[in-house]
Amino acid sequence: MKVVYSLLCALLTVSTLLAQSNTVETIQHGGMNREYRLYVPAMYDGTEAVPVVFNLHGYTSNAQQQELYGNFTAIADTANFIVVHPEGTIDGSGQQWWNAFDAPSPDDVDFISSLIDELDQNYNIDLNCVYSTGMSNGGFMSYELACSLGNRIAAVASVTGAMPTGKFNTCNAPKPTPIMQIHGTDDPTVPYGGSASTEAIEDIVDFWVDQTNCNPTPTISNMPDIDPTDGSTAERYLYTGGDQNTTVEFFKIINGAHTWPGAPIDIGVTNHDIDASVEIWRFFRQYKLNNLVSVEEEQPKKTFKLYPNPSEGIVNIEFDESIGSFVIVDALGREIMKKEDVQAKETIRINQKGVYFIQFKAESGLVTKKFIVK
Repeated sequence: MKVVYSLLCALLTVSTLLAQSNTVETIQHGGMNREYRLYVPAMYDGTEAVPVVFNLHGYTSNAQQQELYGNFTAIADTANFIVVHPEGTIDGSGQQWWNAFDAPSPDDVDFISSLIDELDQNYNIDLNCVYSTGMSNGGFMSYELACSLGNRIAAVASVTGAMPTGKFNTCNAPKPTPIMQIHGTDDPTVPYGGSASTEAIEDIVDFWVDQTNCNPTPTISNMPDIDPTDGSTAERYLYTGGDQNTTVEFFKIINGAHTWPGAPIDIGVTNHDIDASVEIWRFFRQYKLNNLVSVEEEQPKKTFKLYPNPSEGIVNIEFDESIGSFVIVDALGREIMKKEDVQAKETIRINQKGVYFIQFKAESGLVTKKFIVK
């Protein structure tokens, strides 16, 4: 499912200049170094837990292109949430992709789960407010997360993505999952009416309406035709009354192509009557995981939090288990600090800018995490 992103390249330099707080990070997973782009808004100071939005790129695309195309950073700056743009892996055709609903390797579901753990250890994130969206193959992957990682993902939005044929019967979402689907009726890449390999979009919407136990009769609204020159219009279908107050929303883009509505650049017929990113965040912010899951469900165990990261020299560390001691070393391996009789919450000060590592022994083994003083 290829999306032509070459027109974006001219804007990437501008995007980099505007997003000065972006960093490129790596984690080890499945024997590979996996990269992700991390956007932390300027208003984040680590004093309160903030939401996280994963925005997954399409087939043949990459994290930087999706960061520009999905365009969440300005919203994050005002709403104070962290945006993560992970990189997929290379498939047998040499293209970057997400292994959604496919072979067991690479295990991209576990990769996203591990990435949530990584963020939780380095930032003060709200684990009840972790969301996933994506373009095309990234939309497929977001649906996979709803099915297979629903105990960690509060809500999902798919833009031009779908579900493969036959996957309704194997999707075992652990909770009623709020879903938003945005799709063009003239999408040539992921056909609106389905194909030999993908379910029809309206059938996918119906599947999630049934999964959430929403009222099957939607409220239908014609969105104002703000841009009569974009060659498309938008209809909104809202399904309410689901379990745990869930809803399902569907934006049907009449004559729309394989595009992200409201994107800063048009690739085919792109609707400008709605801004997909604005609508997605408006949808996400209604939902918290702890209001959707049963109290009997086992929640992932955390090891510790370290925030803010990067910091100005004051670093907070919170431990969720008993830690005898920890040591902090610099990038050259020199011991900078050692702490005995560790409390559940510690605050440390480091006066010198640089890259540091905290090391301690947890129940799961030796833990080493990087943090930055700027």
